[in-house]
Amino acid sequence: MTILVTGATGNTGRHVVAELLRRGRTVRALTRDPATAKVPAGAEVVGGDHNAPSTLDAAFDGVTGLHITVTEGVADSGPALVKRAVAAGVERITILWGGYVGPAEEAVARSGVRWTRLEPEEFMANALDWRDDIAEGVVRAPFPAVRSAVAHEGDIGEIAAVALTEDGHDERAYSINGPEPLTAPERVAILSDALGRELRYVETSRQDALGKLLARGVSQADAEYVVGWHESPPASAYTPNDTIAKVLGRPPRTFAAWAAENAGRF
Repeated sequence: MTILVTGATGNTGRHVVAELLRRGRTVRALTRDPATAKVPAGAEVVGGDHNAPSTLDAAFDGVTGLHITVTEGVADSGPALVKRAVAAGVERITILWGGYVGPAEEAVARSGVRWTRLEPEEFMANALDWRDDIAEGVVRAPFPAVRSAVAHEGDIGEIAAVALTEDGHDERAYSINGPEPLTAPERVAILSDALGRELRYVETSRQDALGKLLARGVSQADAEYVVGWHESPPASAYTPNDTIAKVLGRPPRTFAAWAAENAGRF
């Protein structure tokens, strides 16, 4: 069984690749630039753009399993990607949603093959957005009282691998949360301990948060959505659940564990 992983070099995709390899599967890692891609040893790196499904015929050759990470482009190209995958012989699909059930997620659910949807609310790796601030010793972010049960990307990747290789996960939408509802100041304090140096949290305004996203090229509509979500998240975002424990048979990893593992990335 060969499994194609889109977004294979991303924060979650690399964990999907690593866990599938650990399980002895043949893994094909999709990337736009195979020459520079950094993926776990043992994966076959193939070129292609999952935002342009017509470039993926060679990547799909002999593939029976597929992991899709929904990014901005895939939100639109997803239906064509799924159609091409099924036509090529893919029998199982996991899809890491883009925060809501959009065209790509709907196409997977209607595909006629075995599928599982992964629905984390917020990733622990979002803390990497603070890298520049952390270099200065001061993290500037809004909404200091808002909590989020951030999920470890390794747990998400492992659930994807389980769903692609084991029975009992068909037509399931898994809400995935971490074990602790943490505020931004609490996450900064945990990062301070992991990095071994003092970090301060400074509250900024909603408008400042919007401005940062717009400066990064995010559209006005998307920036408003992201900031609005963080200002007033749904209860599912700050309520720990038992998905990781049920699917993986162990507790979810903590933000402190994530911070220790990723200290070198700051």
